[in-house]
Amino acid sequence: MSTDALELRLRGPRGEPVDLWRTLVSHGFHELAPTSVDEERRALSLTVRVPRGRPRRVTISAGRRGFARIDVAGPAPAASARTAITATAARVLHLDQDLSAFYAIAADDPQLSWAASGAGRMLRSPTVWEDVVKTLCTTNCSWGLTVTMVNALVTNLGDAPAGDRDALHRAFPTAEVMAAQDEHFYRDVVRSGYRAPRFIELAELQATGAIDLEALGAASRDEVPDEEVERQLLALPGIGPYAAAHVMMTIGRNAKLILDSWTRPKYTRATNARRQPGDAQIVKRFRRYGPEAGLAFWLVVTEDWVDAPA
Repeated sequence: MSTDALELRLRGPRGEPVDLWRTLVSHGFHELAPTSVDEERRALSLTVRVPRGRPRRVTISAGRRGFARIDVAGPAPAASARTAITATAARVLHLDQDLSAFYAIAADDPQLSWAASGAGRMLRSPTVWEDVVKTLCTTNCSWGLTVTMVNALVTNLGDAPAGDRDALHRAFPTAEVMAAQDEHFYRDVVRSGYRAPRFIELAELQATGAIDLEALGAASRDEVPDEEVERQLLALPGIGPYAAAHVMMTIGRNAKLILDSWTRPKYTRATNARRQPGDAQIVKRFRRYGPEAGLAFWLVVTEDWVDAPA
């Protein structure tokens, strides 16, 4: 690692606290290449594209009090690369999301008061494009197959970072590169099954500018309401209600609860309920959180992912 580490202040837009480790492990994408997590060091490594030159491998971990430390592998980055790396790290940690209103409600909720100390930011990839493709890789399959598909995309189509020969550390492939592949590649190499034509269609839409996922992800609710974001996501090849809800959460649109075969029974166990409640009952429980209802639900089912302080 270069000795010239960068740093990033861990505060939300209104000064909200940020629990770095809970953010880094907020959902399973921290396990998908080129991202990797070191639980012992409580650090996340990922590969970042920079304005000029090859991508850079960076590691985010706790720094001095109130800051995250960003170590960059290889030679010291140029000023433009430093700026890009810091901005990408801020995006990955979702530091632009205002959770102050959510924390005000959670503070009075016995089941979620713990979250007001800085939980709730959902880990993002460097681009919305990457999150959408990875989400498509999670649909109707095991997690093991998801990992296999993402690994194949990264190792076969990604750009190697400076000074790093690990194929799983290559930058996630661009839409242009993915659009240039044929269905045989996605079926035979990526093992993507029915997703093969969807990958091509999705990549062509993004590469040609027919869709702009980055602009959609950056838009505020005033600019583009949640309902319109959901409509546009559902119109994408291969993206159904579950996938749309997951992508929305990664871009900070947290109104909808992700109710599936994992979260329903997990919620039952987390709340010590004698029987699994119906979806309508669960939705009613979190209605008070308004636009962050889905986030509140997710935090309840994932609270045990991080051990409570001793």
